[in-house]
Amino acid sequence: MNLIDTLNWRYAAKRMTSEKVSDEKVTEILEAINLTATSAGMQPFRVLVISDPEIKQKLQAASFNPQVSESSHLLVFASYTHVSQAHVDEYISLVANTRNIPVESLNDFKEKLSGFASMPEEFVKNWAARQAYIALGTALIAAANLKVDSTPMEGFDNAAFDEILGLKEKGLQSAVILALGYRNEEADFLSKAKKVRIPLDELTITLN
Repeated sequence: MNLIDTLNWRYAAKRMTSEKVSDEKVTEILEAINLTATSAGMQPFRVLVISDPEIKQKLQAASFNPQVSESSHLLVFASYTHVSQAHVDEYISLVANTRNIPVESLNDFKEKLSGFASMPEEFVKNWAARQAYIALGTALIAAANLKVDSTPMEGFDNAAFDEILGLKEKGLQSAVILALGYRNEEADFLSKAKKVRIPLDELTITLN
C-alpha cells in the first residue's frame, strides 16, 4: 500500500483486542519517534512504553477511554517542564560527538539554545508539549505503516498520570498518550465506517 492508502486504512480505534504487537514492531515505531522533527533537534520529551497490565489498569482509572487498558502497549509522551543549562550542554556535546566536530564550533548555537534556560516556565512547558505532539504524528504514521492500530488520546487526568508514573521527579509532565494494538471490529462501531474529511480544496488555501 502507498502512503495515502495506508492513511485511509488508519483510524482512531475505539476498541482493541488483546492481541499483542510484536516487540519488533514496537521498536520500529519508537525508532521512528526518535527520528521525528523537533525544534532545534532538542527532543524535549520522553516516551514511556507501558505494557504491564497492572500499570495500565491504574492508568485506566484516570482516563476516559477503554483503549488505555485494552492496548497492547500504551505510549505516554511526557514533555519537559523546564530546560536547564545542563540540558543544553548535554545536547551540544551530543551534536559535537555525533558529527565529530569541535564543541567550540557550536558556541553560537549553544548561546541561542541557552535562552531556553531563562524562559518563563509556562512558555517552556507549552513549547515542549508541542514537540511531543509532532512526535505523536510521526508515531501514528509509523504504526499505520506497520498495520498496527493506534489511538491518540487527551482524555485522561494528567495530574493522576504524572503521579502514577512518577513524572514530576523526572522533570516531566504527561502531554498526550497513544494506544497501540489491533482494532476490535466486533466491538468498535467505527471499524468499518468511511473516513470523513473535508475536500482538499477546502482544507488548503493556495497563494499564487
